[in-house]
Amino acid sequence: MRVSLSEISTVSATFEEDVGAYAAAGFDGIGIWEFKLPDDDAANRALLREAGLAVANCVPSVPSILPLRLPGMEGPPDVEARVDALCASMRRLASYKPESVLVITGPSHGSDSRAVVIDGLRAIASAAARAGVRLGLEPIHPAQHDSVSFVNSVTDALSLLDEAGLDDVGIMADTYNLWHEPPEALAAVASRVTGLHVADEPSEPGRADRVVPGEGGMRSAEHVRALVAAGWVGSLDVEIFSTPELFWSLPVDEAARRAHAAVLNAVQTVP
Repeated sequence: MRVSLSEISTVSATFEEDVGAYAAAGFDGIGIWEFKLPDDDAANRALLREAGLAVANCVPSVPSILPLRLPGMEGPPDVEARVDALCASMRRLASYKPESVLVITGPSHGSDSRAVVIDGLRAIASAAARAGVRLGLEPIHPAQHDSVSFVNSVTDALSLLDEAGLDDVGIMADTYNLWHEPPEALAAVASRVTGLHVADEPSEPGRADRVVPGEGGMRSAEHVRALVAAGWVGSLDVEIFSTPELFWSLPVDEAARRAHAAVLNAVQTVP
């Protein structure tokens, strides 16, 4: 089973540092965050080839259709500009041959938010299809309903995609965001799962960060086992949002080693 590390997990490191550390730690792939990419895509791809890293799931520089309510991550206020940026990201990121590129809705900004998102999704899906990349809509943790996305479950995501008539768009799953979902709910839509981010909820109450697989219990491994049993094939893309005092404080080499050891240990029983 392939394992990768999403670049937000080592937020302070450069793309070049990420590539070197992830390969050295034993990862098969990298989850690209577009904001980290240097401008020279040909040089970036050459670096990945030399390191032997495939590209798992990509996160566009502007990841959501509606503006986020996260300090420092709000992005452009104009929805049309956001959709244009997302379409441009589909074209750019296609050259990296990723397993998928994700999009999130953003939080609701009024009664017309759902209709605005559906229009945006249709435009982005069209751009993704023309670029030859698989697009996945990511449900977000219910605690972030008012700051990141009004889509907070597999059912929410499927309902929105059905309403938009986008059968060719899948679901970007995340074990942290779907911690509240039974594994069988994800397994039931395995054919629609474009990628899988892996992280745990902290076991201590009140924390809003994420921890490496296995530190928060067995739910990540249960989701992985259920997906694999349902025939899903893809990379386990570890993605750790943290704080400068916790996982994000680690040097990139140490963070990559810890994440690699954790994901292998957490899913060692997966066939």
